[in-house]
Parts: sequence; C-alpha cells; structure tokens
Amino acid sequence: MAQIAGQLVIHRPVHEVFDFVADERNEPRYNPRIRRAEKLSPGPIGCRTRFRAEAVTLGRTTGMTIEYTAYERPRRLASSIHMPAADITGTLRFDPVADGTRMSWSWDMKPHGLYRLLTPVIVCVGRREEQENWGGLKRFLEVREGLAPDAS
Repeated sequence: MAQIAGQLVIHRPVHEVFDFVADERNEPRYNPRIRRAEKLSPGPIGCRTRFRAEAVTLGRTTGMTIEYTAYERPRRLASSIHMPAADITGTLRFDPVADGTRMSWSWDMKPHGLYRLLTPVIVCVGRREEQENWGGLKRFLEVREGLAPDAS
C-alpha cells in the first residue's frame, strides 16, 4: 500500500471549499486531468453518493468510480475510488484558519497487477499531481466571487 498526503491553505470559507469539492462534478473546472464527472446517485450529496469520472493519464483516458464513505460537512470527506490500475481510499479535511481553509488530504493507494511494481514511481508522481490538482482548486476558488455550488 502506498500513501500520499499533503495540505494547503485556500483563502475562502470552510463551508464554501467543502461544498465545492464535495460535488465531484466541479473537478473538471480546476483539474485538467479530469475530462468529465457525473453524479450517479439520486438525491443530495452525502455519505454513499457515487460519481463516475474520466481522467487522462499519459494520453490515455481511464474511467473511475468514486463513492463517499464519510460526509461530515464542512470538516471531513472520505472516499473510495476504484479504477483499473488501483483502488484508493482516503480523507479530505477542511479546517478553518485565520485567512481561510486549511485543506489536507491523505490517500492510501493499492495498485493492481503489474502496477504494484511501479509503486515508488506512482507515489512520486501522485504526490506531485495531487499538489497540482489542489493548487488548481486554490487558484480557481480564490478568484471566484459569490460561488453558489449545486449540491443536488
């Protein structure tokens, strides 16, 4: 099992950051590796909500499913992600700080098949990609005014 963790501060209120991140359909807006995302579960977003997304890695499109295993608005969001190359479980935490929200992530990755041999490379690339991904979120949210997320 491989672990990837990090954190950053986003200069927006905790509830705003949480709500925007919790709607996986927003991810293509700030993460260029995610081509599309759709909500599969009916009703409002919460624990057990499922999404399907498509990511582009090394020029190849890969499908994934995401299910929220914990939804504690606005502080904690846990998920289970399944894709052909790996299963990932982890938690996002949202803590208020003087100038916004400290968002931290912690992922446990379990590569499948031959990908297990590449675990050290996957961890190195994964750390960099997560920092870029959440840095994109930070830039996106900090220039937005009056965000009104659709939580349906």
